[in-house]
Amino acid sequence: MRARVAAAAGSAFALALTLGACSKNTGTKTDVDTGRKTTGVIATDPKDSLGPAAEVPGATKGGTLTILRETQISHLDPQRVYSFAGLMAAPLYARYLTTWKDDGKGKLTLVGDLAETPGTNVNNDCKVWEFKIKDGLKFEDGRPITSKEVAYGIARSFSPDLTGGPTYIQEWLADSAQYDTVWDFKANKGSLPPGLTTPDDKTVRFEFKTAHCDLPFAASLPATAPLPADKDTGVNVDNQPFSSGPYKITKLTPGVEVVLERNDQWDPKTDPVRHQYPDKFVWSFGATPDAQANRMIADNGPDQSAVAFNTVPASLVSRVLGDAALKDRSMLEPTPSANRLTINTQRVTDLKVRQALNYAIDREGLVKALGGEALASPMTTLLPPATLGFEKYDAYPAGPTGNPDKAKELLGGKEVPLVLAVRDDDLNQRLGTQLKNNLEKAGFKVTVKTTPADSYLDDVKKKDNAWDIYLDSWAADWPSGAAVLPVLFDGRNIKPAGNSNTAYVNSDTINAEFDRVLAMDPAAQASEWAKLDKKIMEELAPAVPLWVDVSFNLHGSKAGGVFIESIFGNVSFVNAYVKQ
Repeated sequence: MRARVAAAAGSAFALALTLGACSKNTGTKTDVDTGRKTTGVIATDPKDSLGPAAEVPGATKGGTLTILRETQISHLDPQRVYSFAGLMAAPLYARYLTTWKDDGKGKLTLVGDLAETPGTNVNNDCKVWEFKIKDGLKFEDGRPITSKEVAYGIARSFSPDLTGGPTYIQEWLADSAQYDTVWDFKANKGSLPPGLTTPDDKTVRFEFKTAHCDLPFAASLPATAPLPADKDTGVNVDNQPFSSGPYKITKLTPGVEVVLERNDQWDPKTDPVRHQYPDKFVWSFGATPDAQANRMIADNGPDQSAVAFNTVPASLVSRVLGDAALKDRSMLEPTPSANRLTINTQRVTDLKVRQALNYAIDREGLVKALGGEALASPMTTLLPPATLGFEKYDAYPAGPTGNPDKAKELLGGKEVPLVLAVRDDDLNQRLGTQLKNNLEKAGFKVTVKTTPADSYLDDVKKKDNAWDIYLDSWAADWPSGAAVLPVLFDGRNIKPAGNSNTAYVNSDTINAEFDRVLAMDPAAQASEWAKLDKKIMEELAPAVPLWVDVSFNLHGSKAGGVFIESIFGNVSFVNAYVKQ
């Protein structure tokens, strides 16, 4: 979430976020806290970055906590971690320059993790940043963690072989989206990319050509995890990450399980957020969402100390909501994950057609197809409600079920052919059918193209893809419009493949607005992002905002300390324990 930190190194930047619009309770007893205010600050007192983390009330040591998930985690290499599952697993075995304290009730504080503080803005211009590494940090083999290993971890993220992770810091150091052509990691292995230095064993220094006030936030992603050069096995780090956290990976069976056991070199006195309660964590892969939910409902044997990582499937929502005995074992919270129907503006060039698409969609029907308000909440904005400065609006007011007559009016009586790409899993097939029916009632002729789920994201990110519209989602990396709008709609960063701007929109006017807002004082940015959200929709209509995800997860009766964290809206394990 590319929010900008206040320019003065010691100042606090308050993040006032409203998650309330995610779900309206209409009597289905979802208990989603629709009025919750999420607030946050950047820690200004170094004591906030010290450990140990506050003890979790009632927590006990020992036992094995099992995490059930349908599919394996795509990457475990911290420099490649960027999936929700990976982002929730990595804190168990990897530490970063900064991290978030999250009370699970909407209060966030950015603190130093490996670093003593969330960073020093050396010249108060956001171009030069320094992070001082804490004393007492060790890898799993007992060797000390210094600035050298942190910098090496960042440097290896420049390798074109290590794709999949976030690219903020690489692009900022290179001052280019094509960072791997600016600095070749393989040719320069043993050195550091321009702008990244280690003046001493305690200091990591970043020097940017342009201001990047959001570096402390970007540094909270796993890409800043340390790695000794002699432990760099390239793509094989995915199979055996080298631990700097409270647990280390002791067994990995691809597609079956990942086992983590305590790392005896981790010092809780250095860690402000993590605990080491369970003896062991086991990520177990293969159980479908239905199977996971049914196992949690049954609550038998080892499943009593298990967590279902996949959300409750639509088929079981009513049953779970209707069982009062499951309330204490349910986690039901709004998330910042926003879903949209992206319009490929290279192919759908007529603005009126894109506006007609916005009038055609029945959001209420989509939410029902997803499983109801326990799993999704309709939205009409590009920014999710969890964004700093969020303002609700509807550029194309079509009501909850759409306005096909208005769409037909914009189409001028023409039947417009469109190619809709959808994943090949059951849920997306249902959503594809729903969208096709919506659009054909509004005057479109839709051809549905099914594509394998595991290649779908790579395919839509290709500039020359052959589709007109496709379902997309985005969860910002920190709660600011800066981590949403420029990432998704700045046309200057479009490349042949790997694009986040999957609408392929490129407006000089909007691009200039991005530059203007990003250059502003951070305190003034929030309202400007909200204005720009509306401007993009009114002038470009590059997408149809659809819904915000709601996280609905179950756990066993002996799984304690788990909660839905506030950044990515998934189950956090930093406080997890097994009830004895």
